[in-house]
Amino acid sequence: MPTSSPLELEVAQLIIDAVHLEDIKAEEIDPEAALFREGLRLDSIDALEIALAISRRYGFQLRADGKDNISIFASLRSLSQHIEKNRVK
Repeated sequence: MPTSSPLELEVAQLIIDAVHLEDIKAEEIDPEAALFREGLRLDSIDALEIALAISRRYGFQLRADGKDNISIFASLRSLSQHIEKNRVK
């Protein structure tokens, strides 16, 4: 499994907290694995919860109708990279 950066571990913990994944630790999430369908098997409701948590923590919003959402939410790594580029906090 690829090594996670500090931000990826932080975002992994945010995901765990936002969607109440009680049986997994941040360091167990593969930063390149899919977040939806395979991988963590998250769904659209989880995406909304994660987007809200990101907004609160990092000070910017992910729009539900964003054209890049599929690539942004593709993996922990892609989500973390998007946060790094757009964070206000």
